[in-house]
Amino acid sequence: MSFTRTQPHPAASLSGLRRRPPAALPGLLLAALGVTAAILVHDAVPAVPMLTASVVLGIVAAQLPGSRQLVQGAAKVGLGVAAKRLMRVGVVLLGLKLSLSDVAGLGWATVALVLTVVAATFAGTWWLGRRLGLPGDQPLLVATGYSICGASAIGAVSQVTGSEEEDIAGSVALVTLCGTLAIAVLPVLHAPLGLDSVGFGRWVGASVHDVGQVVATAQTAGPTALRQAVLVKLMRVALLAPLVAGLGVATRRGWLARRTEPGAGGKRPPVLPLFVAGFLAMILLRSTGVLPSALLDDADQVQQLVLAAALFGLGAAVNLRTLVRTGGRMAALGLASWVMVAGVSYAGVLLTVG
Repeated sequence: MSFTRTQPHPAASLSGLRRRPPAALPGLLLAALGVTAAILVHDAVPAVPMLTASVVLGIVAAQLPGSRQLVQGAAKVGLGVAAKRLMRVGVVLLGLKLSLSDVAGLGWATVALVLTVVAATFAGTWWLGRRLGLPGDQPLLVATGYSICGASAIGAVSQVTGSEEEDIAGSVALVTLCGTLAIAVLPVLHAPLGLDSVGFGRWVGASVHDVGQVVATAQTAGPTALRQAVLVKLMRVALLAPLVAGLGVATRRGWLARRTEPGAGGKRPPVLPLFVAGFLAMILLRSTGVLPSALLDDADQVQQLVLAAALFGLGAAVNLRTLVRTGGRMAALGLASWVMVAGVSYAGVLLTVG
């Protein structure tokens, strides 16, 4: 007996595609709504950064009975796209904040300060996180966020290591929270620590996580402190590429070792991901000086929006039960790392600022 398979008419198939929206659309629309809400929160309470609000709103959306079903169902694909692909776009655009002339103008002493702070914070935080028994890639991701540039660095590294979304979201929440607290705490310590505007700016740039948080903290001491803080901070941002490349090599070797195991498979991780190459290309483009300031301002706004959408997607992936189980250890790691980066940075500033 034979059966004849009836083929759908091409016109009918096209009609069905037109009627059915892309799978990612509901989640992307929800992320856009979350970003809009985060902007409103920031406008109403300027002390709450938009990126922090985005993470928190994503977590809330995943827990409320009214939106949980949407987050776990129709919006799941699109939120995943926001968390991964939009994060990569944000990292690429981050390169437009930095030029080679900025780095060259810092001087070798300040470059040495930045390298020391990044190395000490990364190694110390990673080691302590493992000693505290934090699961998965949380020690690595928190170390990256504290030492380089907060959520952007965590997102970049997670793309190479293939980290679980819950590990990413928990790390982002911790780093953004501590970076936000720095906006209130560091200006209070300005005078007691005996720092002038140059020293305070460099201390802020070397110890605060996100670029926006650096600006908010340093501007309290005037334009000189703000410029010094941004330059030092952008030097830390420049170290994102070699860090990701180094972790890419380590991950690649780990993949090669696992490839020989029975049933091992998967895509071979690249040494230098495409989005990191894009980040470097944007630095070179900014260094040419051909881009007008208006375009750079627009790119900065776009970078903030796509990063906020990515963080909302990450927040929506948070499992509060898992977060609560590691909450005490994560808080201890965050506090210890915060003291570490602030202390090493302060010592370095005292040695390098005449």
